[in-house]
Amino acid sequence: MKTTAPPRLIKGFLTVGSWTLISRIMGFVRDMMIAATLGAGPVAEAFLVAFSLPNMFRRFFAEGAFNMAFVPMFSKKVEAGDNARDFAQDAFTGLATILIVFTLIAQVAMPWLVLLMAAGFAEDQRFELAVLYGRICFPYILLISLAALLCGVLNSLGRFVAAAAAPVLLNLALVVPLFIGYRVGWDPGLTLAWTVPFGGVLQLGLVWIAAARAGFRLVPRRPKMTPELRRLAIIAAPAALAGGVMQVNLLVGRQVASFFDGAIAWLNYADRLYQLPLGVVGIAIGVVLLPELSRRLRAEDDAGGRDALSRAAEFALMLAIPSAVAFLVVPMPLVTTLFQRGAFDPDDAAATALALAIYGLGLPAFVLQKVWQPLYYAREDTVSPFRYALVSLVVNVAVAIGLAPYIGFVSAAFGTTLAGWAMAILLIWGARGMGETARVDARFRRRLPRILLASVAMGLCLWVANIVLGTMFGGPWQFLALLILIGVGALSYFAIGNLIGAVSLRQIRHSIRR
Repeated sequence: MKTTAPPRLIKGFLTVGSWTLISRIMGFVRDMMIAATLGAGPVAEAFLVAFSLPNMFRRFFAEGAFNMAFVPMFSKKVEAGDNARDFAQDAFTGLATILIVFTLIAQVAMPWLVLLMAAGFAEDQRFELAVLYGRICFPYILLISLAALLCGVLNSLGRFVAAAAAPVLLNLALVVPLFIGYRVGWDPGLTLAWTVPFGGVLQLGLVWIAAARAGFRLVPRRPKMTPELRRLAIIAAPAALAGGVMQVNLLVGRQVASFFDGAIAWLNYADRLYQLPLGVVGIAIGVVLLPELSRRLRAEDDAGGRDALSRAAEFALMLAIPSAVAFLVVPMPLVTTLFQRGAFDPDDAAATALALAIYGLGLPAFVLQKVWQPLYYAREDTVSPFRYALVSLVVNVAVAIGLAPYIGFVSAAFGTTLAGWAMAILLIWGARGMGETARVDARFRRRLPRILLASVAMGLCLWVANIVLGTMFGGPWQFLALLILIGVGALSYFAIGNLIGAVSLRQIRHSIRR
């Protein structure tokens, strides 16, 4: 059996995760400013729907179908020295051509796209605003998708910093003009809409320069359909369908929410909070693990692949499970401190906190998806995830629409959470036949119950601390109270976890040095 050098997975996870954390913090600043300025009103909901349009389609063309097919093929070409640069150049050109045509079509079809996203906007002032903002925001799909392809190139080469740092530029591009506009009286909705494509230009510029320095200076040229691009399209098609199913899941939730005033904003702000650990952990693992598994499959290194999967799952749950417990135990202090001010009132905070607690139940499932999906994509199997996604769609539709008349907008959150668990369970169950690489090792099996125990103990500490700090929330010292609460949670979890063997700070330090 061939072997390769020991993976520096944890270092890669922490590099990507650290920059993702910075980006998410900037995203919180952005959303705090939007909440304070616009609350959960019509302009806020119109912008959130408009901004979600390019972000929805980027799952097809960027981090989703295209990159899930491109990265394994590109990684194997890099490993084999098989003219990876020309393949990347052709893929870059093909993707740019498709997206330019798609963007022009979307400009014409924008009213129908908005109704597809939020039918509850029909004959409402939100509809015209969302169409206007959508036409301004939509070119972002071209910029971010090309940036994502370049990020795939950089990640496959083991260069994670520029790709991980690029999203920070988007949030800076949104926060700075919004702050200036608030001071000088610019229209906040239009300011936000115009900064989206501007942020996309900054992101694309950063990763293009980084890729050029790595020897991959990609520029559009006359498109041509090569045998390799044809194979890429064949592999990407089922992944695109799977991505489409996942987007229908999001559409179902948004459609349900659009019939409840303010619900789109409540779900969006809750989503921002639970996306923090999901982004830091899940995105970091997905970015680092897919090229790593692709290289190890080509090298026939089953033991190394199993170690990579086990460490990824261990790292993911080590951070995701305590985060989920925190969202269940103290959602209200998080939401009130971060968002309740200006136009965002206590009723908005209570609704957002409820959605956050429900999303928290699904957090471990979403990070497990990020760990197990690369097993399929590294084998160029995009059909199985599509079948599993269809099952999750049925679960989501049944819950979100079926329960909406009885429990209101939170049915959308329940649908998302239960669909996430269905997808995660099917991915893990379906990987049983993939051999040694798809089986977690003894170390993971020992640590999982200890991680659960440490997380429950942390939850009890958070519950007590919240009672003690209760009077500080909602007052001038609320940010200090939140920092203390976060500190209590982190210290109790890592202290108890290190004591019972759930977390090994020594091993993490060793992995970073290695």
